Amino acid sequence: MMREYTVFNVDQCENLPDSINTGKPVRVRNPDARDELADAFLRSTGADIREGHGEAFYVPSRDFISMPAFAGFKGADHFYNVAFHELTHWTGHKSRLDRDLKNRFGSRDYAAEELIAELGAAFLCAEFGFDGDVRNAGYIATWIDLLKADKRAFFTACSQASKAADYLRGLALAEPTERAA
Repeated sequence: MMREYTVFNVDQCENLPDSINTGKPVRVRNPDARDELADAFLRSTGADIREGHGEAFYVPSRDFISMPAFAGFKGADHFYNVAFHELTHWTGHKSRLDRDLKNRFGSRDYAAEELIAELGAAFLCAEFGFDGDVRNAGYIATWIDLLKADKRAFFTACSQASKAADYLRGLALAEPTERAA
C-alpha cells in the first residue's frame, strides 16, 4: 500500500529537541571483522546456521542454513548480507511465516522468494549499517520476468520481506524461554 506523508526539512522547524539536530551517533565497526551485534542477532533467532560449509543456501526440508566461512567473503558487509538473505528464507518455513518454499527452482515462485530474501536482507543490512548489494545479475533477470507478469509482485515481496524482518526482530527481542516455545 502506498501512503502519502508530509515531510519537513529540519532547518524549517523550531524548538526541536537537541537529539533531532545532532542525530544518532554512528556505530563504528571494522569492515573486515565479525560484528558482535549482528552475530548476537543471528544467534538470537535460534536458526540452525552451519558456517564453514561450501556455499550459502537454506534447506527447507531439513530446516538449516549453510554458510561459507567468514574468511571466504570480501568483508563483513558481504557476509552479513548473505546471512540475512538466507535467514529471510528461513523465516518462510511452515513452522514460522509459512511462505510456500516448495518448487523453489525455475519458477516465478522461486523468483518471488528470492526477491523477498533480497529485500529482507536489504532491510536488515540497513538496520545494522551494512552496505548491501544484489548478489548477481541472474536474480535480476528472473525478477524482471516476475515483475512483468505481476505488477503487484514488488509490493507483495516488500510486504513479505517486512514481515520476515519483523519476525526476526521479534525473536531477537524475545526472552529465551519465549523463543524455545
